[in-house]
Amino acid sequence: MGGAAPRLRLPPGYFQQEDGERGVSRVYLDWNATAPLRREARDAMALAFDLVGNPSSVHAEGRAAKAVVETARAQVAAAFGAEGADVVFTSGATEAAALALAGRGLVCAGVEHDAVRAWCGEALSVDVQGQVGVKDPARTALQLANSETGILQDVPQGLAVCDATQGFGKVPFAFNWSGATMALISAHKLGGPKGIGALVIRRGTDLAAQMRGGGQEMGRRAGTENIAAIAGFGAAAQAAAHDLANGVWEAVREIRNYLEQAIAAEAPSTILVGKEGVRLPNTLCLLTPGWKGETQVMQMDLAGFAISAGSACSSGKVRASTTLMAMGFDEAQAASAIRVSIGPSVTKEDVTRFAHSWGAAARKQATRRSA
Repeated sequence: MGGAAPRLRLPPGYFQQEDGERGVSRVYLDWNATAPLRREARDAMALAFDLVGNPSSVHAEGRAAKAVVETARAQVAAAFGAEGADVVFTSGATEAAALALAGRGLVCAGVEHDAVRAWCGEALSVDVQGQVGVKDPARTALQLANSETGILQDVPQGLAVCDATQGFGKVPFAFNWSGATMALISAHKLGGPKGIGALVIRRGTDLAAQMRGGGQEMGRRAGTENIAAIAGFGAAAQAAAHDLANGVWEAVREIRNYLEQAIAAEAPSTILVGKEGVRLPNTLCLLTPGWKGETQVMQMDLAGFAISAGSACSSGKVRASTTLMAMGFDEAQAASAIRVSIGPSVTKEDVTRFAHSWGAAARKQATRRSA
């Protein structure tokens, strides 16, 4: 009863992002899992934390909280090209997927995120370039961009559901001109806080709530709104739209391409997935058969680099990538995949260091295999 309360413990040197043993700065190369929190989002959240009112209350304090929610809703709608659509805040894109897809009998392909595949029938074909063969858009759930490979889909008009989680803020996309009925988005992929997302719905669409109670979020998602997270989402979306319009991601693309060339020089036998197609500007997927992705992640972590062996939502599970197997790669190849995803703060020096470190580890792995 009298024991000390547990305290949050972070790795040594975390806030300096420095490896204390070697004095080498860590490099974060896992932006598709979560982008670093933007200053604009942090500032908006700090202001929202001081609001005492419940946004459902009619007094002045409640109205002030409600104003923050509605401002953020307008910011997200504008950034996503969804003016006039309903933006329903959720706990993330996973919840948004459940709300949009449950019980609808939609079809999808094996390259979709697990949160989408859980609710739809995998009936659509995927070619070797990762492109999905859509037959009936009105009965289809389709991603804008793949989280593991970065491959962009040629999104047809009139989709039932578009998973825009990875593409929002990185590539030009407007919900209103996509013709989609619904779309999934998430804050933490574009520099907002974790634990907040939205389902964007064409106005007038009939969609029953899965979480019922107080009738919040236009009757589609009950529960008191997470005001601070919503404020952060709005600010991050607005800042992301500004970056996109000002060519920030084109500069990211140049660094990604430089990294890709460096990797090819370090390990010519490594497969660069999606290189010949259209991809997100920040994503690189590497297959090195015989070298497990999880092993590479651990080795690079010890070397000071944060990367992923697939979608972070399921990377704790030791299994081959369903995305890559849907594209025709075998299980051994798919199990050897890693994802490197960068962002605007990642420099050419950072990726050069990574390429050299990863290349040295790749050569050691090849030597062990041939011994």
